[in-house]
Amino acid sequence: MHPKFLKTFLAAARTGSVTRAAAEVHLAQSSASDQIQALEEDLRTSLFARTREGLRLTEAGEVLKPYAEALLSLSDEARAAVGAASESSGATLQIGALETIGATRLPLWLEGFRRRQPDIRLHLKIAGTGDLLRAVATGAMDAAFCFEREPFDERLGRRVIAAERLVLIAPPTEGAAAEAFGLGELGASRFIATEPGCIYRHLFDKALAEAGLARAAIASEVGSIAAIGRLVAAGAGKAVVPRMAVQDLLARGEVAELPWPGRLGTASLVLVWRRRRVQPPGLQRFLAEAGEWRGDVRSGDARPRHGAPSPS
Repeated sequence: MHPKFLKTFLAAARTGSVTRAAAEVHLAQSSASDQIQALEEDLRTSLFARTREGLRLTEAGEVLKPYAEALLSLSDEARAAVGAASESSGATLQIGALETIGATRLPLWLEGFRRRQPDIRLHLKIAGTGDLLRAVATGAMDAAFCFEREPFDERLGRRVIAAERLVLIAPPTEGAAAEAFGLGELGASRFIATEPGCIYRHLFDKALAEAGLARAAIASEVGSIAAIGRLVAAGAGKAVVPRMAVQDLLARGEVAELPWPGRLGTASLVLVWRRRRVQPPGLQRFLAEAGEWRGDVRSGDARPRHGAPSPS
């Protein structure tokens, strides 16, 4: 069972489609189909049933799935162990991040790492939280920066890098009425939020629930925090976002920060990576440096929490 075939098999199991699996593992559709067929011939059984909804694992496919995941994980660990033994340099790390984090926190952090570790190349990919966590768990990415969300995948290690303060922002014309803003005004407001399932929407819904407002009027759902900031500046509504995402708009007076009735809280910015017995040398150095990074956002008088280094 070739590792490449197992990787294609798992991609097809996740996506329910040879076409989507081929795109995920960077193969032509015909090549992905050939690999799955070769694996089925090797095991002398069908691994997928073809339905109107797409591919569905057979009983044999369900049995193979955890073994395929374990075999690929062991293969990666073997590569990491050999790399550590040879103390190889010139490694390339695939790093992922949410758009907001990539635009605000990472430029300074990653440039400092590049200066201190010039032999390690970094490739940065911007994606949503779900895609980032899946990519790290499957080994497609070495590490990723996102906001913490429960439940947490036990296959991943995590370190809290910063506690990012959430803020309620409004058009600048509403800033003058900030002192009078209370729960009643909040309930009557129209909000701009990301789509359900997004980590930012989760944080928004949680903040409303803690304020005693189970529902709110959503003026529009937008897939970009940067776009939400611009829409608020244009007068389209209010929004609850991490302050780091709109700090430039606040500094220029293009949006106003309003007080939140009660406690709005913080969002934990975390670095995640896949747990292995032996980490690749380049990733070991990256995780060691990340343990020294600090966010510059405070929640009231509280300091951000920092997890102890745990590169296992």
